[in-house]
Amino acid sequence: MLKKVRAAITGVHGYVPEYILTNEELTTMVDTSDEWIVTRTGIKERRILKDPGKASSDLAVKAINGLLEKTNTRASDIDLVLVATVTPDMQFPDTANIIRDKVGITKGFGFDINAACTGFIYTLSVAAKLIETGVARKAIVVGTEKMSTIVDYTDRNTCIIFGDGAGAVLLEPNYDDFGIMDEFLRSDGYGRQFLNMEGGGSLNPASHETVDARQHYVYQDGRQVFKFAVTGMQEAVTEIMLRNKLLTQDVKWLVPHQANIRIIQSTAEKAGFPMDKVMLNIERYGNTTAATIPLCLWDYEDQLVKGDQLILVAFGGGFTWGSILIKWAY
Repeated sequence: MLKKVRAAITGVHGYVPEYILTNEELTTMVDTSDEWIVTRTGIKERRILKDPGKASSDLAVKAINGLLEKTNTRASDIDLVLVATVTPDMQFPDTANIIRDKVGITKGFGFDINAACTGFIYTLSVAAKLIETGVARKAIVVGTEKMSTIVDYTDRNTCIIFGDGAGAVLLEPNYDDFGIMDEFLRSDGYGRQFLNMEGGGSLNPASHETVDARQHYVYQDGRQVFKFAVTGMQEAVTEIMLRNKLLTQDVKWLVPHQANIRIIQSTAEKAGFPMDKVMLNIERYGNTTAATIPLCLWDYEDQLVKGDQLILVAFGGGFTWGSILIKWAY
């Protein structure tokens, strides 16, 4: 009997820039305090890419080169590169092709997916299908964001949240029932009014008026986003556990998007997870949007054991939300 092909993560690596933007430094930019930020978000510092001429692709290249080295994989062996980002280097060509060129990946193809903070989960799901169907054999999925380019550092409600960084995983076929086991993906365009960036697209192309109106920065209605995020992430976790007949004790780690400590705590509580089973690094990196989940996997890699069951869960602008069940493969 033919064994089912699954797409398994066989390596993970991350990269964050050297520059640390602390809460103390933010107090010199906007009316805030370390206590106010930590209480509301759980964030103490975030990394910022200060190098002139460097973009999201450069963050991804650092993560991918580290991934290739640690997994003893050649760039020439990679036949798929999928990128989750809301901060592409340019409108086109897509950042995946720029990354492929910088890393020296010449085989196969690649493209970007924009699903905001749920981007890594969406992109991992798409890559898994391409692995399972034989279109690709070795895929890199990377979440990479230079959020500092779209954050208004005069708006204390958003500038305290976001940071820059990238996280990448290597995905390969597995025939022993390890890898991506199930996914739950959802979206609802109603949420576009609560979390968006109005300027720069075909609706509001760049102009003096859009720049003066500060439309090229992240806008967020925090109260609405919080409400929908907790509901959506709880649904995504609960649904995937029900479908796979899992109890809390069957899941080694809940790996949530690092948006806000209150959202993470509320999601964990409603889904029945104690916080000691929840991956956290928001205090050091802030919200790196599509990069938060792979950065968590990178930080916790040495605590993962082959066979561990993980639930990745995220919620993002759009609205988008979803979860993925993984059986760790190494």
